[in-house]
Amino acid sequence: MSQGKIVKVSGPLVVASGMEEADMYDVVRVGDLGLIGEIIEMREDMASVQVYEDTAGLGPGAPVVTTGAQLSVELGPGLIENIYDGIQRPLEVMHELYGNSITRGVDAPALDRKKKWHFVAQVSAGDEVEAGDVIGTVQETVVVEQRIMVPYGISGKVISIETGDFTVDETVCKVQKEDGSIEELTMMQKWPVRVARPYKEKLMPDMPLVTGQRVIDTFFPIAKGGVAAVPGPFGSGKTVVQHQLAKWADADVVVYIGCGERGNEMTDVLNEFPELKDPRSGESLMKRTVLIANTSDMPVAAREASIYTGITIAEYFRDMGYSVALMADSTSRWAEALREMSGRLEEMPGEEGYPAYLASRLAQFYERAGRTVSLGKKGRPGALSAIGAVSPPGGDISEPVSQATLRIVKVFWSLDAELAHARHFPAINWLNSYSLYLDRLAPWYEENVNKEFPQLRADALRLLQEEAELQEVVQLVGVDALSFEDRMKLEASKMIREDYLHQNAFHDVDTYASMEKQYLLMKMIMYYYNEARDAVGKGASFNRLAGLPVRETIGRFKYVEEKEIQKAYENVTQEIHQEIQELIREGGEDE
Repeated sequence: MSQGKIVKVSGPLVVASGMEEADMYDVVRVGDLGLIGEIIEMREDMASVQVYEDTAGLGPGAPVVTTGAQLSVELGPGLIENIYDGIQRPLEVMHELYGNSITRGVDAPALDRKKKWHFVAQVSAGDEVEAGDVIGTVQETVVVEQRIMVPYGISGKVISIETGDFTVDETVCKVQKEDGSIEELTMMQKWPVRVARPYKEKLMPDMPLVTGQRVIDTFFPIAKGGVAAVPGPFGSGKTVVQHQLAKWADADVVVYIGCGERGNEMTDVLNEFPELKDPRSGESLMKRTVLIANTSDMPVAAREASIYTGITIAEYFRDMGYSVALMADSTSRWAEALREMSGRLEEMPGEEGYPAYLASRLAQFYERAGRTVSLGKKGRPGALSAIGAVSPPGGDISEPVSQATLRIVKVFWSLDAELAHARHFPAINWLNSYSLYLDRLAPWYEENVNKEFPQLRADALRLLQEEAELQEVVQLVGVDALSFEDRMKLEASKMIREDYLHQNAFHDVDTYASMEKQYLLMKMIMYYYNEARDAVGKGASFNRLAGLPVRETIGRFKYVEEKEIQKAYENVTQEIHQEIQELIREGGEDE
């Protein structure tokens, strides 16, 4: 542990001399208050430190002491339901100890050292174990079972292990390594946040992360272990989309990072998540959620730490064999922190003042997602899906953060302010968005939903694209100039937009649509369109086809309970067929 002295303070950046024994990314304590910081640059004995707390009052000559360890997170029982700040200090514990305003330099262990957890041994004395093997389990909440794994770099023979109640830092197992030394294992392990956790194998992302949101699951799906970006201007619904995904996505554990968000938005999350009922277990959503709250009034340097803390915790649960959904809201605030630190380090700026390494930092974050097989004799498949919100200034996605993100992620959900103002939720623009996972996921849809599904999706998307072209003609010469066939395309597209893509997040039934229901609703709309288009060709009245009562029934299908959808589908398709056949028999010209 070496000690240096401050020679310069520039906002969250502190430069200290006499730090020749320190290493890059070491955690240091700065000043008499012991503010937490991290070394981000070394030049001979001069260390540049980004401080994760307010540096007001610091001056030259104040001590800087290195801890000799990298910024790490504590992993073990007690993570779920907890709310941390960017450097994994538990906010509820800090509130109890220090009141509403957190005093600078204070610290609290991330995992409760006094609480006892019931540990159930899964191996016996004499068993050979290696890194990643599960030695025991702890029922952390009613929903999540914590699997206690052998830490990385340790293997050998179990000498003793027992089932019982222990705190996270008490020895639960002793392992004799090959060199004869004894390693005492606790339920807690530490991991440096900037280092990705190792795994045995990376798997192809060939199954979707089903979210229950029709525009996502049908048109722009994200794979389990995939990465997606949600860029959009202020007020377009980025946070609402992430809340819906956190609640409904097919994930066992949710890690929600509020990175530099406004205090009231994080307050909404903190108030809403405990109240939300987990649709899968009926318990509070917090029973499978870890929250990392880093608000915009906290020091900017802590934003970077919050992103890395969140993804490391998510990797830990993936190693247990869980499917994890990580929400980062928003990566633009993290990029702003990088820009500020880069400016204070006097580095050569890149585009719009962002550092030249912006894209590589974003890539390092997103590449830690994926479907993997964990270490250990019995490797467990797990998935970590990362969904990052991007907040481009003025909604202009040509700015560097959005562009760098789009070069990395494979799913782009483009939020549209006009759709949001028109109360169309989710406000994902179907003409600008895309998913590069479609071809890889097609076999899954064919096998688990229906063989027709990928083709139905392609037909519907083509209709929406043709509608955009026809709308340009309509604006020039009016709708009456179009042929009845083109006008029928407009009617069908309107049904796709209003009855299919529009979803009510506050409606008990419509907030989530199963894949089966999505398929039947889409098939129903396309069936109406194909029948009506044929009927127009056979001389049926276009106006009467467009005004058929069954169209209202189709629109109400999304409010049908899941258990009744098959019967409702059969009734509606029969009704469509009968009403259209009747119009064909009657014939008649349109006035």
